[in-house]
Formats: sequence, structure tokens, C-alpha cells
Amino acid sequence: MASLTAQAREARNGIHPTKDELIKTVVVLLDHLTLDEITSEKVLEISGISRGSLYHHFQDFAELLELAQVRRFSNYVTNSIAVLSEVFAAVGTREELITKLTEVSKVFQAPILADSRIERLTAISKVMHNPRMAAALGNEQERLTETIADLYRDLQARGLGNPALAPRTAAVMFQAYSLGRAVDDFTVTHMDQDNWLYAVSLIVEHIFFPAK
Repeated sequence: MASLTAQAREARNGIHPTKDELIKTVVVLLDHLTLDEITSEKVLEISGISRGSLYHHFQDFAELLELAQVRRFSNYVTNSIAVLSEVFAAVGTREELITKLTEVSKVFQAPILADSRIERLTAISKVMHNPRMAAALGNEQERLTETIADLYRDLQARGLGNPALAPRTAAVMFQAYSLGRAVDDFTVTHMDQDNWLYAVSLIVEHIFFPAK
């Protein structure tokens, strides 16, 4: 099943258009600026929204930056879930599933996505000393994990998933090795990408979808 995007879900829940526009403005700015480079003045200038409106919808400017990070985090993983949903719906056998997931892994695990992985880890790192950020990101992470767990549960019902692996465990493990690729992203000497994909294929074939 494809998951709702963060924007669609918030719109359904009645997020105010002004609040949504401010979040989207920061989301776009983060494509080419760091958090430290984004100022309230720049956001207000681009969005055309008044300072009074900003502080009506957010406790402070930091909250706006936090929610923009949560949305970017959500958008990346939600897009990944959409790809997985399409793959799982299209395959009928274990062999087809493994072949398709091998192709998907080459995309998800590509070195070119290093910045995205680091950005997600950065967002996660901020929850330790920020209860507000922890609550916002935690709620989104729960939704994402449960969505992946549901996808795996469906595969188990079709006789493709590992019956001994709890769906939530599978969901967390999938995210862990995908995001864990970042451990090598910022080092001086990088591992061989083909060998990493081989390691991923072993997890897919022998843990997620073992032969009967």
C-alpha cells in the first residue's frame, strides 16, 4: 500500500495553508542551504508571509526549521515506500521479488544519495536533547515503520516473507541497513559498492525472503 505524503496527510488533518506554505518554503531552501544559513527574514521574503503570521503558527523559528526537517525526512522515506509498494504488488514469485529488490537496492544504496542519508541521520540526532523535535519526528517515524511492517505482513500472507521474522522487526532492519550505508558515506576510503550490494542481497535472500 502506498503511504500518504506528509503534505497530503497534514492537509487531511487540517493544517493551515499559511503554516504549510512556511514549511514548504524551508523544505525547498534546504535543497541548497544549511539550517544555519536559513533566516526568518529569508523565509518571509520568499513566502511573502508576515512575521506575525509566522509566530502565530509556530512557537518560534526553530519549530519551523524542525518541522521542515521532519517533512523532508518523511518525503524521502515515503517515496521509498511508494517504490517498494509497486515492486511488491507486481511480483508473484520469490525469484521475481529478489530480482526486483536487487534493482531497487542499487538505487536506494547509491553513493549519490549520501547527502540524503546524512541529512536523515542529522534529523534523528537532534531528538536526544529536543523533546519537541523528538515528538514530531517520532510520530512520523512510527507511521513509516508501521507502513513498511504492513507491506511485509502482506508478503508473509502471500507466502513470500519469512514467517519467523516479525513484520516490525523486518521494517526496522530494512531501514537500519538502508540508512546505515551512511557510515561509509563520509569516510576517506570507501568500501566497494558492488560488495556492499552483495551483502545487502544476502540479507534479502536469506533473512527477508529465505527459500522454503
